[in-house]
Amino acid sequence: MIILVMNAGSSSLKYQLYDMSNESVLAQGRVERIGMDSSIVTHEPGGKPEVRQVSEILDHNGAVRNVIELLTHADHGVLRSMKEIKAVGHRVVHGGESFKHSTLVTPEVKTEIRRLFDLAPLHNPPAMMGISAVEMNMPDVPQAVVFDTAFHQSMPKETFLYPIPMVLYRRHKIRRYGFHGTSHDYVSRQAAEKLGKPLESLKMVTCHIGNGASCTAILNGRSYDTSMGLTPLEGLMMGTRSGDLDPAIVPFTMNKEELTLSEVNSMLNKHSGLQAISGISSDMREITEAMAEGDKQAKLAFDMYTYRLRKYIGAYAAGMNGIDTLIFTAGVGENSAAVRQAVCENLTFMGIELDEARNAERSKEARFISTDGSRVSVLVVPTNEELLIARDTYQLVKE
Repeated sequence: MIILVMNAGSSSLKYQLYDMSNESVLAQGRVERIGMDSSIVTHEPGGKPEVRQVSEILDHNGAVRNVIELLTHADHGVLRSMKEIKAVGHRVVHGGESFKHSTLVTPEVKTEIRRLFDLAPLHNPPAMMGISAVEMNMPDVPQAVVFDTAFHQSMPKETFLYPIPMVLYRRHKIRRYGFHGTSHDYVSRQAAEKLGKPLESLKMVTCHIGNGASCTAILNGRSYDTSMGLTPLEGLMMGTRSGDLDPAIVPFTMNKEELTLSEVNSMLNKHSGLQAISGISSDMREITEAMAEGDKQAKLAFDMYTYRLRKYIGAYAAGMNGIDTLIFTAGVGENSAAVRQAVCENLTFMGIELDEARNAERSKEARFISTDGSRVSVLVVPTNEELLIARDTYQLVKE
């Protein structure tokens, strides 16, 4: 079965085409600058040269039409016709409390996703544009939606509720939702397979650390707690997001600096984190390079970043009465040996022993970076959210 996976942003569309008989990627690509006369399309067909086009693409409908044309093109395509695509899977960031699992798209599902726009105003509307564009161009093809928040719906009330008046939860559903759920779900399953143990028997902490970052406590295969909250701003220090801070800082800063709500929101989401402390970059590669050259602000940013991650790992170990497995994934987690070492070197009290040679290796495969004698297994597991979306879509259509 051929499955097309899409991830729609406000002015972008990423896609991957899977052959589910062997879970191979037939083609992938992205459409950028949608709505402009200089939209950029990058198409990577398997076994063929990359195609790059610049043209006017006015909306997501045009973007999907362009993708279909490329996938079925005589020279650049990998399909004979659009009819070979049996289903389309979409990433949707916020499913609220309504969606605990991936689901097929129905009129009722679309209505509920629209109702959740208030909880994810930057992410859910573009996802709906992607769904609508597929309906227009591929009206007979079933669609599925996979939610970032669904994996975390297993959290108990003591971890997802905030200590604020309950009326705010009852009226507005203000609570911890968590994000990166597809990634945490995927890497936990891969790690269990690598360990040769049932997922349901393990206590795991998964660290999805890229420009955005989150940490999840996984108890018996289910999300028990996670660092991101009502929005992706809470939790770890990130590339440009502040993560945890005293809530009183917001009104205090607004008053002292005469900032609007929009301005302070922008400050915390786009001008904080590594970028703010280092004064150099939000990219961990540039931070570590500057740190190696003696830049004190870069070193401070690095130390703050790794300390906060280590603190969450310790907190989750306490919450679950220990951990068996620690997992690093996403851009920083998969590629920064320095971050992994700094995080693990002060977790020896938990039985974590890092193997420096293994940690220094670079690989695209899941691998152990702890010593053979470490009481806690530490792994680097490359994430693959698109594959999980394809798998869920396949299962829903097959049923």
